[in-house]
Amino acid sequence: MFKKLPITFTALAITLFSGPLFAAEASVDTGNISWILTSTALVLFMTIPGLSLFYGGLVRSKNVLSILMQCFAITCVVSVLWLVCVYSLCFGDGGSLNGFIGGFDKAFLGDLLNNGISGSIHETTFSMFQLTFAIITPALIVGAFAERMKFSAMLIFSCIWLVVVYAPVCHWVWGGGWLQEMGVLDFAGGIVVHITAGAAALVAALVIGNRNGFPKTPMPPHNLTMTITGAGMLWVGWFGFNGGSALAADSTASMAILVTHMSAAAGAMMWVALEWIKFGKPSALGAVTGMVAGLGTITPASGFVGPAGGLVIGLVAGFICFNCTIFIKQKLKIDDSLDVSPVHGVGGIIGTIMAGIFASAGLGVFRGVGYAEGVDMASQVGVQALGVVATIAYTMIVTFIILKITGALTKGLRVCEEVETQGLDTAEHEETGYNM
Repeated sequence: MFKKLPITFTALAITLFSGPLFAAEASVDTGNISWILTSTALVLFMTIPGLSLFYGGLVRSKNVLSILMQCFAITCVVSVLWLVCVYSLCFGDGGSLNGFIGGFDKAFLGDLLNNGISGSIHETTFSMFQLTFAIITPALIVGAFAERMKFSAMLIFSCIWLVVVYAPVCHWVWGGGWLQEMGVLDFAGGIVVHITAGAAALVAALVIGNRNGFPKTPMPPHNLTMTITGAGMLWVGWFGFNGGSALAADSTASMAILVTHMSAAAGAMMWVALEWIKFGKPSALGAVTGMVAGLGTITPASGFVGPAGGLVIGLVAGFICFNCTIFIKQKLKIDDSLDVSPVHGVGGIIGTIMAGIFASAGLGVFRGVGYAEGVDMASQVGVQALGVVATIAYTMIVTFIILKITGALTKGLRVCEEVETQGLDTAEHEETGYNM
């Protein structure tokens, strides 16, 4: 009897590993899965604590907790909405509307429970990675109306905006929608994340109005140490943002990380140099803002350019975003509190257009790793420009409508003047960031 046990166990093993489970796992690459899971953690790290600390240090001390709370709350509500329907709207089958938006076939992630595979990774891995992008996008918009929007209004706006703006645009570009069919290049979210956030931020700043005292009253950051700490976390986390978008641990991911780093460094250097020339002294705030401009601008092109191309994109980002920040705040006097539109929005536009340039043949050292072989520069730049214009137009119009609806539901988007003077930490949350 016992002599037959090895034969029995061998037969059982063959039965188990030759069945559907083994077949489902056959095309999965565990190395790729490990890298995307690591990237997922890095991108979530960008929002909490990275973006939270970056934004928290930039506001006045009486509002620091409100910013941290907004980023944290957005992480929670977006995660639940992602499970319920947003992932499905982004990446599901929309039937006759598939060019515009996905359907509900993946609602509650039920389809993923059957061990579905996306490329060489599980769809559960892909879904979690994409969730972190959906989290950081509305969190970026918070910077436009910092220190003056009601917490309730922020929550309602963010939830509606995620479903009505983020999900369709994500589907257009990455979920099989009309822009993807046209061949638009957006490696890691120049259109999906940065242009949508930047366009929405500009509309939000205009609709909600300037902070009391802006621009005459100085409103300096209350804790630049906190801001620079958050900026460092963003820089590191961005390697997962761009490198993970290759969806594999391969040469494209490696190149994306390399060019991301070069663009961040170049953006920071350019911004500091311009400050030094214009104001006589370089600032730490300028350095980290230029770094973020370089990171946001390289994002759509990160899988298509080489290191020299990343350097050029970073320098261009630092120069243009620096001047756009001055133009929006000082010339137009629009109080986009934490410079979301001139840094992320403008950076996303520049990077999306430059992706079409640097992905084309004949640029030598400036070209990337051949991810977009056969791209014709003129036609590709046209497609990129169409994607930019369509996304800006759709985002701005729909964001305006959402803000008006939210204002009606919450009896005003904005806290009263007394609360704004007192600070949102105490008035909205009965807490203070510092107890000294």
